[in-house]
Amino acid sequence: MNSLEQGCDCCQQGNFLAALTHFDRAIQADSTCATAWNYRANALSGLKRYAEALRDYDRAVLLKPDYHQAWFNRGAMLTEIGAYGNAIESYDRAIQHKPDPVYTHARASISVKQQLVFT
Repeated sequence: MNSLEQGCDCCQQGNFLAALTHFDRAIQADSTCATAWNYRANALSGLKRYAEALRDYDRAVLLKPDYHQAWFNRGAMLTEIGAYGNAIESYDRAIQHKPDPVYTHARASISVKQQLVFT
């Protein structure tokens, strides 16, 4: 089992700190692996270390601009912290790269939340 798989297993078990160790190893082996940066951001988000998670999501999409899953995850994290405008932008990017009903639904839900908050 490689570091990414081990990290994902740890995340599924809720052991985000251990997951970070595995994702860090994957990044040390290949710092251009967008998947490792995305997964690391997911673990950081699970630890509620949102500023670090956002930085890693940004790194993932910088390395792979059409990485729809990283855009979606970025949007979900931004939604969690109430940054609805930025979340919508992330969902729009995910939809741009992969029109998917799940992405569209998430984006629509955030639009409604944003309207409720700001009206």
